[in-house]
Amino acid sequence: MRRFRIIIRSLIFLMLFGVFHYVLPQHDVVRVVNTYQERQDLGDWTRIFWSKPDDQSANLINRDVQFVQTVKKKSYLLGFIRSDAEEVMVYRNEDTGWGWPFYFKFDTASLQTEVDDLRSTPEAPKWAVVTHYGWRNELISAFPNAVGIRPVAGPDVTIIPWFNIMFFIVLAVIIGFVRALWRQFRQRSIDPALEDAGEAWDAVDARADQAKGRVSRWLDSWKKK
Repeated sequence: MRRFRIIIRSLIFLMLFGVFHYVLPQHDVVRVVNTYQERQDLGDWTRIFWSKPDDQSANLINRDVQFVQTVKKKSYLLGFIRSDAEEVMVYRNEDTGWGWPFYFKFDTASLQTEVDDLRSTPEAPKWAVVTHYGWRNELISAFPNAVGIRPVAGPDVTIIPWFNIMFFIVLAVIIGFVRALWRQFRQRSIDPALEDAGEAWDAVDARADQAKGRVSRWLDSWKKK
């Protein structure tokens, strides 16, 4: 039973981790290379990785999606030598509207203009922080959705995820509050009811034992006769 609980809790934790990792904002320091627009098919199960900013999106088989091509600097440790390399990353630029996840993004065209203004070359790089949610998966053509971009001084700038920090603090407070309420409810309502039920069951057992004893004595009296 204990192993079963551990398995269930582990599965719940993994699912929650996956959901939070997908929907919470992430930040990448990148250099914008290019932007383009492409027609995307929405007919299979991978539709869940595309936004539904309006009611028509639920019925459309395909639509035009804007993309942002970038490279981001990545550091590798090779023994005692630190090597810097660039990794390719492609983002989609879609409105989320009033749907889930709740970023309330309606400025796709404006964001695409800001991205175009930040395009640069390796000889004269412009670095920017892209705020996004979602995952990049080449196998199923899933792209993270860019929700914001701003220029920064260089690729080594430190980004502190204040929103995520505050989110988990608030979530911990809510969980602690709900747990305290549950403990109080259990102590006041459930535990006394269980104790009363246990006492009632003990009383039934006691009466059953008494009745059994009386029957046994009655049978013994007949045996003597």
